[in-house]
Amino acid sequence: MNLPRSSYYYRPTSSDSSPEQQALIDRIEGLAEEFPRYGYRKVTAQLHREGLLVNHKKIQRIMRERGLGVKKRRRFVRTTDSHHPYPVYPNLIKHQVMTGINQVWVADLTYIRITMAFVYLAVILDLYSRKAIGYALSDQINTDLSLTALQMALQRRDPPRGVIHHSDRGVQYAAHEYIDVLRAHLFRISMSRKGNP
Repeated sequence: MNLPRSSYYYRPTSSDSSPEQQALIDRIEGLAEEFPRYGYRKVTAQLHREGLLVNHKKIQRIMRERGLGVKKRRRFVRTTDSHHPYPVYPNLIKHQVMTGINQVWVADLTYIRITMAFVYLAVILDLYSRKAIGYALSDQINTDLSLTALQMALQRRDPPRGVIHHSDRGVQYAAHEYIDVLRAHLFRISMSRKGNP
């Protein structure tokens, strides 16, 4: 036929613009949204069950181009270690009604996911105003992290005698170093019961 060999291998570049192709892409996106744990194999199997006979390599390419890969499960990070030899204090805020600032300070730890790891955040809030009055970030979860947040709160507020400091039973808040600072500033120490943050 006197055609160049490349004509045989030619593929149009705008194949995604046909209505059939767009319908397939929409269905793949719908499946990926409905089943975030589905990879290209399961999406292909589902499309076959629906009567759409499409090559798995095409499904894989479409999913890769549109960032429709399997969503990774988030790993649970434990921030409270209540198995320690330190004393545990009673809950003093169970039925407490706040009428002003510097009556109850609450402290807690959490984690923040960054690209390759976690960082830990210690925060102290004034329970009445819900304002963060002390905080600290670290790549290690330890007593120094919670102490840094407490020192910031003490510098910002200069609390009066008898403020209740409430936290969970974690080792970071029950350690002697932390309790000694609270006692030096005449705090009343309060902790939630086990399993009740």
